[in-house]
Amino acid sequence: MGCMEQRRSSWVYPTSLLCFYGFFSTVKPLEPFLIPFLTGPDKNLTMEQVANQIFPVWTYSYLAVLVPVFLLTDWLRYKPVIVFQCGALFGTTSMLLWLQGVGVMQAMQFVYAVVTACDVAYFSYIYSMVALQHYLKATSYCRTAQLIGYTVGSVLGQLLVSFDLLSYHYILVLTLVLISVAMVTAVLLPMPKTSMFFHHGRRPGGGDLPESQVECSTSGSTLEAGKGGADEMETTGNVQRVEDAPQAKGDDSQEDHGKRVESSPASEERGGCCGTLLQLWRDFLTCYSSREMLYWSAWWALATCGYNQTINYVQALWEHVEPSSNFSIYNGGVEAVSSLFGAAAAYGISFSPVDWSRWGELALGSLSGLEGAALFAMVFSDNIWVCYAGYIIFKSLYMLLITIAMFQIAAGLSMERYALVFGANTFAALVLQTVLTSIVVDSRGLGLDIVPQFIIYASYFSIIALLFLLRGLYTFYQQREPQHRRTAEEPSESVKQTDTHLH
Repeated sequence: MGCMEQRRSSWVYPTSLLCFYGFFSTVKPLEPFLIPFLTGPDKNLTMEQVANQIFPVWTYSYLAVLVPVFLLTDWLRYKPVIVFQCGALFGTTSMLLWLQGVGVMQAMQFVYAVVTACDVAYFSYIYSMVALQHYLKATSYCRTAQLIGYTVGSVLGQLLVSFDLLSYHYILVLTLVLISVAMVTAVLLPMPKTSMFFHHGRRPGGGDLPESQVECSTSGSTLEAGKGGADEMETTGNVQRVEDAPQAKGDDSQEDHGKRVESSPASEERGGCCGTLLQLWRDFLTCYSSREMLYWSAWWALATCGYNQTINYVQALWEHVEPSSNFSIYNGGVEAVSSLFGAAAAYGISFSPVDWSRWGELALGSLSGLEGAALFAMVFSDNIWVCYAGYIIFKSLYMLLITIAMFQIAAGLSMERYALVFGANTFAALVLQTVLTSIVVDSRGLGLDIVPQFIIYASYFSIIALLFLLRGLYTFYQQREPQHRRTAEEPSESVKQTDTHLH
């Protein structure tokens, strides 16, 4: 009984603190008004400087620091990286508040890229502090806390700007206060004793355990898997057998199912960092050995690339359609509504009885087409309200589709490998985004104006829609063939049974 209470408290306490941190670190009332702030009298920058010289730095920097931060996060066991992320966020806001010039704003974008890359620590922290059966619930709470933070920040910013309660300068001062609260919460987080790759907690028999399970485990105990599947570890001596979770319907079976891997503590110590990196590479190959996993991950990377480009530059499009100097802008309200609609779509899809292994790719194709149509409507309309409505539709559809993709990917992966796949898909999206930014946006490339940029983004989503519609139709046809064959065979079998009975 005492062990059960310890397990319950061991995941509730760190999850609660992490939710508080996620909320206060994402309340950013100025974010929906960043371009009006940078191009206004406070910073006096031009739209060309902001869109073509400053914003691309974030994309390049994020790509450069993502992998080192991912490895450093595991090595330092998460909490120090969360605290560092909060400090970097404080630095980003301070640079926005007190410094001027293109060069300084480019440096600010680099620091913010570090903040974004450190997001991996926010969710990876769960792996070492929460038992697997609580992982999905804890992750849901943490994501909800972040979403509420974004929504509250957007609404707060809209109220402060619309009613002229605070200037942009003092909105940033308020943001610094909120970040300071987040910093206190981050410092109070318990320090994990284990991590996914560099620091392992061990069962008495040798299997990996999160910190919350190490003290309570007994010989022969097993971890209960959560939704989506978890690895079942069977340990005999120093050799550990890893049995992959069942694949989602329609997935190819993985060739290395039941593969044995060495996991003795002595061999891991001898391997060090090189051994850890080699194991990461083996896990990577295992995860992507399924053809279905490749298709879903490809959509994830392609769509996330286009989504990031859209949300990064949509304020520039709004400013082009209706300059903030001539119009009471409602960017904060639009961001809040789109976040809530996206959350409702993502939450509601979990209750859908649809077989996504059969219909998922068709959904990816058709709804990606609607995303492209929403972007085209934004580009070719001179009405700011049409632009706002198109953005809400676009963001809500993306949140819906990325949730479906996560369901399908998680169905065939353990929780630990899920983190690896998430990082790999994000890295692939950033590579694509870097190529797109360097060609389309960067002043050293084409340096296109905002309208041609969004025509390209809309066309990009239309191409994604076409590819996955064709793939979805092919998958649907393949899955219908066996059904037709079974239907055709059933009458003949019944006739045979009748003849046998008569004889």
